[in-house]
Amino acid sequence: MSSESPRQDNPGLRMGRPFGIPVYVSPTWLIVAAFITISYQGQVADWLPDLSVPLTYLVSFVFAVLLYVSVLLHELAHSVVAKMYGLPVRRITLYLLGGVSEIEREPETPGREFMVAFVGPLLSLGLAAAGFAAAQFIDPYSVVGVLIFQLWFANLIVGVFNVLPGLPLDGGRMLRAGVWKITRNPTSGTVAAAWGGRVLAILLVTVPVGLALMSGQTPRWDALIWPVLLASFIWLGATQSLRGARVRARIPQVNARALARRAIAVTGDLPLAEALRRAAEAQAGAMVVVDHEGHPTGIVNEVAVEATPESRRPWVTTGSLARTLEPSLVLAADLSGESLIDAMREAPAGEYLLVERGGEIFGVLATSDVNRVFSGV
Repeated sequence: MSSESPRQDNPGLRMGRPFGIPVYVSPTWLIVAAFITISYQGQVADWLPDLSVPLTYLVSFVFAVLLYVSVLLHELAHSVVAKMYGLPVRRITLYLLGGVSEIEREPETPGREFMVAFVGPLLSLGLAAAGFAAAQFIDPYSVVGVLIFQLWFANLIVGVFNVLPGLPLDGGRMLRAGVWKITRNPTSGTVAAAWGGRVLAILLVTVPVGLALMSGQTPRWDALIWPVLLASFIWLGATQSLRGARVRARIPQVNARALARRAIAVTGDLPLAEALRRAAEAQAGAMVVVDHEGHPTGIVNEVAVEATPESRRPWVTTGSLARTLEPSLVLAADLSGESLIDAMREAPAGEYLLVERGGEIFGVLATSDVNRVFSGV
């Protein structure tokens, strides 16, 4: 499944770069590999009674590895199609509950969104069909026959599970694309698919519990481990998608001119106390350091000012608390929405100098003011 999840600084061990896409394996994969190896060893021993116990564990471990190769192919399908549409793919990570493709930008149309999502389950179901066909010609009680059976059946489950209509599953993205197409509003699609994910999460736990109770049995906690893990994953992913939809709904409210603080120009050798007095007198919320020709050279950092005790402010110069004005910190005053967010993302800073098209200083944009637009989301 593709992902909009937060980036991880340490995704794990890098395994390669197929199609130019870095692939990492998280250490959590070892947990699942051990679980699969132990869980399937008994079945392997039943199917292959002539194998020694160590060899049955080895066959089970090989299945775990091949299963994750299938998951990698599933994620590569997402990523390759995304790259065909010009979407940047940061990496693929294999982890505890499967795999995640970090596609850094959303498709521009619902049709492309659908195709990026659909190709993953399609590949898994294709692997299942190919494995099923191959199994017809191989001895089911051989090592190869056992592995092929386990793999085609596992890929069938992966393919079917991923088309369920709820985020963050691929079926959720397909549902999102459909609602987006009908309403012409991607946010509406996200909300519908995210609530679908929450419903799925609830059903994953309540259905097995309900079936056990209806049959007069007490639900076994060990049988609920995976449903609860998957339900938690889906619920968190759906919740994150809802939060993301609320954030995107507020992006149009981000307007550089509307959020700008009035700024005064000060020289770098001016004492901070005097600079603050002038700013208060001018009812300005920011200070721009200029050279003796009036050209801006830096922006006084608000956090640094607040951290300076009042007793020291007469002896501290504004220049010592200013960040050098790099070209990336100078933004056009008429930026708004996605364009403004992208410009800020490319050069993270506490303050930005806003200028008119002719180069005149309009004011200062503080990141904290932009963040307040999204507070409470």
